[in-house]
This record gives sequence, C-alpha cells and structure tokens, in this order.
Amino acid sequence: MAVKIITIDLDAYDLLARRKKPGQSFSEVIKERFGGTCTGADLLNALPAVQLEPASLDAIDQQVRRRRSSPARAPRL
Repeated sequence: MAVKIITIDLDAYDLLARRKKPGQSFSEVIKERFGGTCTGADLLNALPAVQLEPASLDAIDQQVRRRRSSPARAPRL
C-alpha cells in the first residue's frame, strides 16, 4: 500500500485522536469521516440483510402518517 506523509497542526491531531477508536488507524478515521457517500445501489445491496420486527414496521408506518399530516413540510421544488 502506498503512503503519503502529511503535516497537521496539534489541534487537528487532537481532533483526529478524539475520534479514533481503539485499534483504528488515523487513515481509517479520515476515510470514515471524509470517504465516499453511499449510493442507492449500496442500500439496495444491504436490504436483504435487514430484518425488522413487526412492531418496528408499525412504528415506521405511524411516523410516516404523522409526517404526511404535519403542517411543517418541505417545499416542493
């Protein structure tokens, strides 16, 4: 794996170090925060592994119904 050496100030280092989990590299912290975004295809690929309880599905349905009747809606563009 190729590497590059960068220089950061102590404040930036402290910010990275606070986000770093045990066993995680600074590169992993940076990729986690600034890496690529998920796509619809990523979501579609993950769906088969998702299993929701009926109570969770009911709660989601209730939330969707509440939002439909809410006066605070996003404008249609």
